[in-house]
Amino acid sequence: MAAPTENYVNKECSMSRFRNYWVYSAGLAVVWAIVLILVFTIRGPVVGHVVLLVFAGYCIGWVTTTISRFVYPPPKRWGATKTAN
Repeated sequence: MAAPTENYVNKECSMSRFRNYWVYSAGLAVVWAIVLILVFTIRGPVVGHVVLLVFAGYCIGWVTTTISRFVYPPPKRWGATKTAN
């Protein structure tokens, strides 16, 4: 049986491939699709169109965020420690 710290390290390494912007965006797209389907099914087209406006605002924000991620990429290492000279 592996030590608890080994399991944590292995899990951390295997989950790190899912920690990126595109997987996050795909997950949000799935959630929005479910929300829109439920709203149109349960509440009807009047409320559904209001939610579509909210979704349109979200899409505008997503596009601007995506553009800014490519124009101003984050540094290679977050929280890198400085070495003393």
